[in-house]
Amino acid sequence: MTDMTENRGGETETSAARRSPLTKRGGGDPGSRGRTTIADGVVEKIAGLAARDVDGVHAMGSGLSRTFGAMRDRVPGGAKSVSRGVKVEVGEVQAALDLEIVVEYGVSIADVARDVRENVITAVERMTGLEVVEVNIAVSDVKLPDEEEEEPERRIQ
Repeated sequence: MTDMTENRGGETETSAARRSPLTKRGGGDPGSRGRTTIADGVVEKIAGLAARDVDGVHAMGSGLSRTFGAMRDRVPGGAKSVSRGVKVEVGEVQAALDLEIVVEYGVSIADVARDVRENVITAVERMTGLEVVEVNIAVSDVKLPDEEEEEPERRIQ
């Protein structure tokens, strides 16, 4: 038996139609009709930018990847890789991340790692809606104050 009521014009409507006037064809909330997939590269970029925002992080990636990245950055049209030093595994509702960082000399590595972890988790979860189950951080180097940046030698002067 359907709950029918009469409105001002003498027409009847069901209680279901009164409760959800936005639900038309297809049923359900329009925001839940379909799937959203997020590529690993998207999460890598978000995490890379979030990690670089933390004070005490000098660079991302190992020495070799930074050297190749510096060469790639010099190529006309080459874009800086914000995902360098970041690897992710993305599932339907969860993500796990591995980061490789270089810290500034004199900072507390434990504090920097904690801050990076918090910043990355907050950014990834807020922007993607994925649950971050772990963020593993490997500190591959310490940037000393008197060290020069690792850049390949220029062949043309």
